[in-house]
Amino acid sequence: MVASAERPDDPRESDQEPAGLYLDYGYGSHVGLRRELNEDSSVITDTLFAVADGMGGHEAGEVASALAVQTLADGWNRAEGRISRDQIQTFLGEADQRIREATDSKAGTTVSGALLEDHEDGLSWVVFNIGDSRTYLFEQGELRQLTRDHSQVQDMFDSGLITAEELHSHPQRNVITRALGAGDMWDADFTTSAVRAGQRLMICSDGLSGELTDPEIARILGAGRNAQDTVDWLIHQSLRAGGRDNVTVVVVDVQQQGDQQPGDQPTDTAQQGTQHQDTAQQDAAHQDTAQQDAAHQETAQQDASPHSEV
Repeated sequence: MVASAERPDDPRESDQEPAGLYLDYGYGSHVGLRRELNEDSSVITDTLFAVADGMGGHEAGEVASALAVQTLADGWNRAEGRISRDQIQTFLGEADQRIREATDSKAGTTVSGALLEDHEDGLSWVVFNIGDSRTYLFEQGELRQLTRDHSQVQDMFDSGLITAEELHSHPQRNVITRALGAGDMWDADFTTSAVRAGQRLMICSDGLSGELTDPEIARILGAGRNAQDTVDWLIHQSLRAGGRDNVTVVVVDVQQQGDQQPGDQPTDTAQQGTQHQDTAQQDAAHQDTAQQDAAHQETAQQDASPHSEV
C-alpha cells in the first residue's frame, strides 16, 4: 500500500507531490547480565509492533509475555493486517483471559506497541501501553515518550513526591499498577501520532529505559545508524550500564521511497505476524559478559525482509 505523505495543514510538509513511504525496522532481545530467564517477548508485523515484559517468576512471566504477543500476532493474521484501535483492545482482552487461564492469575505482563493505521487523511501511529514498557518517537532530533508508565514511581512523580532523577533509583521502580493477566486493571492507554518520513519509532522494555536516560537514548537514535544497528547499540549500552533486567528493543524507521540506503529493498508483500523471544542461541550471539565488557558483540537476529511498503 502506498500512501501520501502530504498533509496541507502541517507546516513541515512541502508542496511536492505525494510520495510513497516505507518502513525499515530492527529488533533484538537479551536476557541481561543478572537474570537466568528472558521473560520479554515481541511481535513484528508489517503494521503492528509490540514489546511485552512478563513477570511472575518460574517461567510464568515468560508464558504471560509470549501469550500477549502471540494473541496480537494471531489477531493481526486473522484480519490480514487490517485492524484498528478497537480490535487492538479486543486482542488485549483475549490475551488477558488466556494468561489468567494458563497461569491461574499468578503471572502478568506489560505490553506497549504501535499500529500503523491508514485513514482518508493519511497515516497515523496508534500507540498503546499497559504497564511500564514504553514507546518513544524520535523526530527532528527530539525524543518524545508517547506512553505513560503505569507504575508506583510514575504516580509518585506525577504527585510531586519524587524527582525525575529518583525515578531510576527508587526502590519501588519495578512495581507496576496495571498489567495483562494480573490484578483488576488491564485496559490499555491509547494515543495517536501522525506518520511522517524521517520518524524513528522505538518500543522497549524497562530493561532499556531503566538503564539509559532519555538523553542517552536520543543520542543513539540520532547517530545515523540503520534500524538494526541502532537496536544492537541500544542493547549493548544497556548491558554496559548494568544489564540488571531483560532488555528488548524494536526500532521502526519511516522512510521515503528513493531515500533508502544501499541494500534496502522495500517489499510489496505483507509478511505474516510473528512472535519473537530471546533464545539460548540468540543469547550466544550477543556474547556479553561482565568480564568482557569491552568486547560486547551484539548481533541481533534480523528479519529476512525488514522493510515494508506503506
